[in-house]
Amino acid sequence: MNIPEGKKIYFSSDNHLGAPTQEESKPREAKFVKWLDEIKEDAAAIFLLGDLFDFWFEYKHVVPKGFVRTLGKLAEIRDSGIPIYFFVGNHDLWMHDYFEKELNIPVYHKPKEFEFNSKTFLIGHGDGLGPGDIGYKRMKKVFTNPLSKWLYKWLHPDIGVPLAQHLSVKNKLISGEEDQQFLGEEGEWLIQYCRKKLETKHFDYFLFGHRHLPLEIELSNTSTYINTGDWINFYTYAEFDGKEVLLKTYKP
Repeated sequence: MNIPEGKKIYFSSDNHLGAPTQEESKPREAKFVKWLDEIKEDAAAIFLLGDLFDFWFEYKHVVPKGFVRTLGKLAEIRDSGIPIYFFVGNHDLWMHDYFEKELNIPVYHKPKEFEFNSKTFLIGHGDGLGPGDIGYKRMKKVFTNPLSKWLYKWLHPDIGVPLAQHLSVKNKLISGEEDQQFLGEEGEWLIQYCRKKLETKHFDYFLFGHRHLPLEIELSNTSTYINTGDWINFYTYAEFDGKEVLLKTYKP
C-alpha cells in the first residue's frame, strides 16, 4: 500500500469494551468512537490490534450484546472505503467471521506482514509470542481447539457470556494478562520475539498490543518495536504518516 500525501495509517489496541461492566466501559467507548470519528478524515487505513472487547464469542446466530456505537462507527468508516484490519487478541480470540461478513473487515489470528511506502511492518496482537508464559500458551491451545469451541457453543448465551465475562476479568491465566510494569528489554517477551524475527528477516517496524503499555524500543538502527498501549489507562495509539511511526496519546 502506498499512502497518499496527507493520509495516515492508524493503529490501536486493548479497549476491553465491556470491562469491568458494560456501564463502566461506556465512557471509554464514547472516547474511542470520538477518536474514530476524527481520524476518518485523514485515515488511509485503520488497524485494530486486538482485545477491542473484553469478551467476544460468536454463536451461529448470536453475538454478545452491546458495543453498538463502536460497531456502527466501524461500519460507517468501512462503508466509506477506508480499509480496516482486525487482529484477534486473547480476549476476543473466539472471533469467527462476523466482522468479515457484517462489516467487511478482515480478521487475522496471527501476526501478518505488510509493506507501506517501502517500509516493512510485522503487525499482530502479541499474546503468546516469544519465550515464557507457558501457562497461558497451554490455555490458549485449549481455547482455540475446535472441540472446545464446539462444546462451549452449546451453553446458552445467557450462561456462556456472563460466565466468560467473569473469568475474563478475574482469572489472569485465562486472560493472559501480564504484569503491566515494564520488565526491561530482557524481560519483555515481545521484544525478545521481535529480535528473534530480525535474525531471519528485516522489519522496519513491529506493531503490537497486549501489554497495555505504550512502548517504543529501538531494536537496531533501522528497526523499532512499538506497543500501542491501551484505552483504559493511557488512551494511546500509533500513526504512520508515510515516513515514520509515532506513538501518541488521544486528548479530545
